Amino acid sequence: MAGAVLSVGSVAQPAGPRAKPVRHAVNAGPPVVVELFTAQGCGGCVEANAVVERAAAEPGVIALTYGVDYWDYLGWTDTFARPEFSQRQRAYRAALRQRGVSTPQVVIDGRRQVSGARGQELQTAIVEEAGRQVWPPEIEFRETGDRVGIGSGRAPAGGAEVVAVTYTPGPQVVEVSRGENRGQTVRHVNVVRDIVRLGEWRGRPILFDLPQTRDEEAVVVMVQAKTDHRIIGAAVRQ
Repeated sequence: MAGAVLSVGSVAQPAGPRAKPVRHAVNAGPPVVVELFTAQGCGGCVEANAVVERAAAEPGVIALTYGVDYWDYLGWTDTFARPEFSQRQRAYRAALRQRGVSTPQVVIDGRRQVSGARGQELQTAIVEEAGRQVWPPEIEFRETGDRVGIGSGRAPAGGAEVVAVTYTPGPQVVEVSRGENRGQTVRHVNVVRDIVRLGEWRGRPILFDLPQTRDEEAVVVMVQAKTDHRIIGAAVRQ
């Protein structure tokens, strides 16, 4: 893969409107979490970004985009990437028993993965995950906006942890001047800015402080199994 850099003076900015995608019904149960691992210099990632953006418009779907940094050695620094995002993808690699990591990759509810460019496969996975019978703990954000409560429930073997993912809702665009995406405007949706481990959940109600965020940011709180990394429950604070 060739590297890519931002053109001089270019910045990430909100993208303009796009045509509304055709929506497929997802049930009113727990949300399905769709995590995309992508890179601005990856030619195949442009299409995957678009596929996930369409999925993000589905009711009952929480879509998140993580920029990975393991292509930075080519001389280009991804503007959204952070080492901990690549580390999260590697944790999924181990849990899903994959040989290695690659971009683009989509992980659904921490349970399964698809290539980000396979839109129909992703849609099928979302519908199947939405139909899974699960009983997640209640996740409730306090009115003050600075704390979140996790209710009671059955903790998985090995325990679970609670993580807070801060992201910028909606699309962001970056102009790329070199590499596989030279001359293109690369579009991302719901770009992750930070991920913080809040603590452990052992099946009993517990209250956590949330990380501080900017006005334009939102937070997803996930309860995630420690051993196989499946997502037990998730909720968004806008």
